[in-house]
Amino acid sequence: MAEKDKSEKDRDEIESFGQLSLSEKDDESIKLITIIGEIEGHEVLSNNCKTTKYEHLIPIFARIEDSKKIKGALIIINTIGGDVSAGLALAEMIASLSKPTVTLVIGDSHSIGVPLAVASDYSFIVPTGTMLIHPVRMSGTVIGAPQTYDYFKMIQDRIVSFVEEHSNAQKGSLEKMMMNTSMLSKDLGTMLVGAQAVEAGLIDEVGGLDAALGKIKELSV
Repeated sequence: MAEKDKSEKDRDEIESFGQLSLSEKDDESIKLITIIGEIEGHEVLSNNCKTTKYEHLIPIFARIEDSKKIKGALIIINTIGGDVSAGLALAEMIASLSKPTVTLVIGDSHSIGVPLAVASDYSFIVPTGTMLIHPVRMSGTVIGAPQTYDYFKMIQDRIVSFVEEHSNAQKGSLEKMMMNTSMLSKDLGTMLVGAQAVEAGLIDEVGGLDAALGKIKELSV
């Protein structure tokens, strides 16, 4: 009966929040978190969009920090980006956890997904995984005043500073990749694939689930 209850609880956690306890022993639990699709922030996105809701992840990260049973977190990422404020808030929560954390980019980690990928203690990207670095985009009604552009520059500086602090990439190279005009036909920015993200200093290592799981178990001892 207890085994059935655990199975139902696991299924509910996966369906509702994209999380699961990986270890079979309660006293050696590693929490699996997924950040998938578009990061939903202060506005509710269409039901047709696959989203990760930041208000779901905030209490999960708080529980990981407070729990005596949870020894570490493995965060799997496949996101096109999304709400900048929500994404950066989640990245700050990952970075502030005292428990060991490992991130694994399995598909895309675009836009605000870049800070999320580098926020952990150690990071992996699969060989075909991609990271897209570009300037902060403006959408909706924009007031054409100097203060507006200063505000967007401030947001961009926050993102660059976070990525620089939590990776081996330097501010100058990050800004250069952001403003690259030669790669994307209708946009500024740089796309990095697999090993290129490691060479750029953003990600620690190319590897898959086996490597990431091995690393979080090593750090959680």
